[in-house]
Amino acid sequence: MSLLATLLIAYLPGALAYRLPIFGRDQRAALDAGERVFWQVLLSLAWTLAVALALAAAGEYQFERVVVTNGVICLLLGLIGRGSLLYRGTAARPSWSVLLPIALVAFGLVQYFPSSEYVIGGKDPGTYINQGIQFAQRGALVVRDPVVAGLPGPHREFFFPRHEREEYDALRFMGFFIVNLARGEVVGQFPHLFPASIAVGYGLNGLTGARDAVGWWTILALLGVYFLGARLIGPVAAFAGALLLALHPIVVWFARYPNSEIVMAAMGFAALLALARSQQDGTGSFALIAGALTGLMLFLRIDMLLLMVAVVAAVVLAAIADRRPIPRGFVLALLVVGVPGWQYLTTTMAPYAVQLTNFLDMVPRLLKIGMPVVAVLTLAVLFRYRDRYGNRVRQLAPVLLALVVLAAAAYAWWLRGPGPEGAPASLTDYNAYAFRTFGRLYLAPLGVLLALAGFVLVNRRDFWRDPAFLLTFAGFSLFLFYKLQIVPVHFWMGRRFLAFILPGALLLAAAAALAPLGQPRRWRIARGVVGTALLIMLGQRYLAVSMPLMHHVEYAGVIPALERLAAQFGDRDLVIVESRDAGSDMHTFAVPLAYIYARRVLVLPNARPDKAALRSFLEFARTHYDRIWFLGGGGTDLLSRHIGAVPIYEQQVRVPEYETTPWTVLPSSVRRKDFDYSLYQLTLDPAPAEAFTVDVGVRDDLYLLRFYAKEQTEGRTVRWTGPRSLISVPGLRGGETDLILELHDGGRPIARGATPARVEVLFDDVSLGTIDVAPGFREYRLALPPELVQRAASRDEPAQITLLSTTWMPMKFLGGTDDRELGVMLDRIRIR
Repeated sequence: MSLLATLLIAYLPGALAYRLPIFGRDQRAALDAGERVFWQVLLSLAWTLAVALALAAAGEYQFERVVVTNGVICLLLGLIGRGSLLYRGTAARPSWSVLLPIALVAFGLVQYFPSSEYVIGGKDPGTYINQGIQFAQRGALVVRDPVVAGLPGPHREFFFPRHEREEYDALRFMGFFIVNLARGEVVGQFPHLFPASIAVGYGLNGLTGARDAVGWWTILALLGVYFLGARLIGPVAAFAGALLLALHPIVVWFARYPNSEIVMAAMGFAALLALARSQQDGTGSFALIAGALTGLMLFLRIDMLLLMVAVVAAVVLAAIADRRPIPRGFVLALLVVGVPGWQYLTTTMAPYAVQLTNFLDMVPRLLKIGMPVVAVLTLAVLFRYRDRYGNRVRQLAPVLLALVVLAAAAYAWWLRGPGPEGAPASLTDYNAYAFRTFGRLYLAPLGVLLALAGFVLVNRRDFWRDPAFLLTFAGFSLFLFYKLQIVPVHFWMGRRFLAFILPGALLLAAAAALAPLGQPRRWRIARGVVGTALLIMLGQRYLAVSMPLMHHVEYAGVIPALERLAAQFGDRDLVIVESRDAGSDMHTFAVPLAYIYARRVLVLPNARPDKAALRSFLEFARTHYDRIWFLGGGGTDLLSRHIGAVPIYEQQVRVPEYETTPWTVLPSSVRRKDFDYSLYQLTLDPAPAEAFTVDVGVRDDLYLLRFYAKEQTEGRTVRWTGPRSLISVPGLRGGETDLILELHDGGRPIARGATPARVEVLFDDVSLGTIDVAPGFREYRLALPPELVQRAASRDEPAQITLLSTTWMPMKFLGGTDDRELGVMLDRIRIR
């Protein structure tokens, strides 16, 4: 059944449609055997995802319904085509070049799996995975969240304070918007095409299939780049460019790291190839394919509008230069798919689409209004008088594009720099140096020279063979190197280059090194030898950076840990998770607990929630749930005289995490990420404790706030204080006299200039004194004023001890990357 479902999802619909004897079947059959298979797979996936989106838009998606729908379509196509579906010798026989795409597929199968275990929330990869699995489990684009919908009004406002935004009411989790708070309707942050493929993968092979979706998309992207390149610059040069791409660290990283840019590369290069096959090669059916794929990408990313602009411009320019009508099939398919796509973006995905408006607000008026108007008017006039200006356009368009790209590259490499800080149009350093960063760290200076040379070469000789590809490459380069619009850390910022800039640059670099130029044989051999040597040098550089990534699975082990944690909770339990500002990443566990493992989960709005509102909610919750849990690891001021917690379970999960580095240097090593968490069962009106004692680092999450993560040293569990750290003390009786803190200066390098360790201690904002903390763990005793203790004992809110510490930064004094502002180490707290 699994094999049949896979065939119905990923091969049979496209294979049968491709073989139908209509719209130039003989021309399609004449294509290389490898490209024919590529189209059959890609068309099947595009159809499958369109069906999945249509079902989900109606709230009726189920994996089985997609399989059945595809089965019915295949049956109809078979009945329509019958014996004519067989090529009967008219198809081109496989040539030696079919081995090249097979090699790319084999490389991807070996290197791009297993995928990362990035299923936790907080960042884009986890959002994609959880959004896709919600797509699969709930069967809708906009999901009704029963936990949100089941909250009475006051409690709903407590957990989900409203945002000052028109596009959505509040945040459910990071990456999930509540678009109707009263009905509990939630939509994921991203358009649903990539999540739909994750949902299909989930239907095929559970969570593993969902994670592996990005790897399969990467293989399709490599094939799309290769087949477009093979048509334009020849199979050998195209294979060299695609192989460099396959080895590149950005691709190796993002092939296992969920992202929609790699999907855009796969579908975008396929759309560009289909358009070239249609308009330049005269294969009519590909006009429909190009238009449909371009429109479908509106369900993928907002920046595909740039691709649409480039493609439309290429269609119009080619019509001007060739004096041929604009292909109606392309326009028809683009409208049929694109109009619903635009409506989807502006309605269902309004919280996402607003980023386009935000970006345009930062663009100077001349650029965002004047230049488009001039461009549209110019193309309209040229098209109207194409008999007069067609030859001139054919001569000048490639030259002008090459001059623009070369001038922009020279300016960005040698002249562009950040503007004065605070100026209205000032550039940040990472935006100003974006092209240099890409050239030096990702492409390498040799790669930049080869890519620019290849652009000039291909532009001069073959612009009119594929104007859409060259315009798309130039447009994305000019647009993204102007403003990256992303957090400037690696490999995160590498996403901006993934869809078109890096693949295009490597294809063009391979063209400069190996593409046939028509020179005499001896010069071809010499150029081939030199070009191959240069490409091998590039490949060795890429491979050196990629090698550690090929043996790394991001967050390996986090899925079993989540499964163990989810097993602690029943279907009628409620889990309250500490807030994002609590100083840990436990809020990232809330997303998969709710949206993969179907547990009932709420996240606190902040690390110091209103105790009266929380108590009121707990009184409501204990009548609707069997047990109420709290999951924390950073520090939350939660307890009071009426709210208690019983520690049940604690765990430390250690997973590999590749280092994150600033934009000036590439990451190169694997580090460890620790998730230290404790699980408590919340109670109301607990019995008073005998005395207040906290062994720091052991189930201390409900007493400490603004401390750093738990550590172990000298056989003790400790936490570092920050500049201002807080201790919550519930349940005082009124007779306590002493506060005892066990502290250590942490080996502070005073000899190198660090400030001596000193801590001022406050009780309910009244200073108890200042402690000069010495090396080694020692007890420091401070007297508690009786009137302050009695006042604290008479109220519901806990007393608050504040530690104001002098700090030092390990990175500054000892080197390394630890940029924490550390105070002192705290091992134990006692009040007597």
